[in-house]
Amino acid sequence: MKPAFTVHLLLGSNLGDRAALLAVARQQLVAAIGPAVATSALYETAAWGREDQPAYLNQALALATTLAPLALLAQCQAVEQAAGRERLERWGSRTLDVDILLYGEAQIDLPTLIVPHPRLAERRFALLPLAEIAAEIQVLGHRCTVAQLLTNCSDLLPVRRWSA
Repeated sequence: MKPAFTVHLLLGSNLGDRAALLAVARQQLVAAIGPAVATSALYETAAWGREDQPAYLNQALALATTLAPLALLAQCQAVEQAAGRERLERWGSRTLDVDILLYGEAQIDLPTLIVPHPRLAERRFALLPLAEIAAEIQVLGHRCTVAQLLTNCSDLLPVRRWSA
């Protein structure tokens, strides 16, 4: 039997019923990838990269999985597609985005997948929910914890806990 890894994902949505899309995505990801280990609260932030679009809801999710990295990526993309995700432009609006932030203690550098996420340290909207569920995890390539990355993050976009 393969050992299970804990993977940390970031879910985001800024189109449609954002909270409902994230709820369905969580259920689908658990069914396809493995049981939830931890789930952050929902956070709302202005769009990063392109500010001329609706605000995002984001949530970090830790799952236990035996999937290999590319199989994990395929499952995340299948859940995005099921939610109607269209890849029309970089950093454009989307019904659902699922980013692989961390894959156990692995460092992955493939043409289609880089883990830890290459822009994690620059994105408060990813670090804040991740710190809620995994503050003390060491992030490879940065020689510090998620909490330390959040403290040192230069991203000034406000990120606030969201309630319906």
